[in-house]
Amino acid sequence: MNKQRKKKEIAVGEIRERLSRSPSAVLTDYRGLTVGEATRLRSQLREAGVEFKVLKNTLTKRAADEVGITGLETYLEGPTAIAFSSTDPVAPAKILLQFIKTAKKMEIKAGILEGKVIDPDGVKALADLPSREELLAKLAGSMKAPLYGLASVLAGPMRNFVYALDQIRQQKEAS
Repeated sequence: MNKQRKKKEIAVGEIRERLSRSPSAVLTDYRGLTVGEATRLRSQLREAGVEFKVLKNTLTKRAADEVGITGLETYLEGPTAIAFSSTDPVAPAKILLQFIKTAKKMEIKAGILEGKVIDPDGVKALADLPSREELLAKLAGSMKAPLYGLASVLAGPMRNFVYALDQIRQQKEAS
C-alpha cells in the first residue's frame, strides 16, 4: 500500500472516531478569516472543550458513511472546518454563531446532532437551547429552594427544562 493511501486511511479513521464520540458537530465555511480571527475562534472553542479542524471533504464524507451519517455530502463543498464537541452538544453552535455575529465572516453549512444531519436553521435552533451547564444550574438552584414553596419555584425552571428536552426530541424526529 502506498504512503499517500495509508495517510488517507489514518485521516478517515481519526475523523470517524471524532464523529462517533461527539454528540454534535458543526460544519462551517471558514473563508475570509484572518490568522488572528482564526486563532481567537480556536481559543474560544478550546476553552469550551470543542475541537475545531479543517478537513478534506472527501475524507469527511467517507468517515461519515462509515459511522452511518447520511445526507452530509450536499454540505461538503468548498472549504470545510468542523467543530466537534464530545461533552456539550450546544457549545459548538453557540460559540460559532456568536463569533459569526461579531466577525461577520464565515457561515454555517450544517450540523450533526446525535448522528443526524441538521441544516443551518437547525444549528441556529440548537444554539438557542440552554447549555448543559445552564440547565444543571437552574435545576440545582431550584433544589435549594425551601420545600414549602418548592412547587411554585420549580414551575418555571422545570417548564424550561421540559421545553428544552422537547426541542431536542423534535429536532431528532425531524432528522
